[in-house]
Amino acid sequence: MKKSDVIKHYGSVAAVAKKLGTSEVAIYKWSEIIPKVRAYEFERLTKGKLKFDPALYQKSQNAA
Repeated sequence: MKKSDVIKHYGSVAAVAKKLGTSEVAIYKWSEIIPKVRAYEFERLTKGKLKFDPALYQKSQNAA
């Protein structure tokens, strides 16, 4: 899941941070591909409007 998609869905970094109960700084520290655990969480929180894409994480691991 891409950070830009999450921010677009919620409208701002502040709104994303509030939804997760974390700081805006934590959100800014994410790479464009957000942590896998958070991607699962957003899929659940948005009732599937944001989708976890396992292929994004396989590519990230293969590139390392």
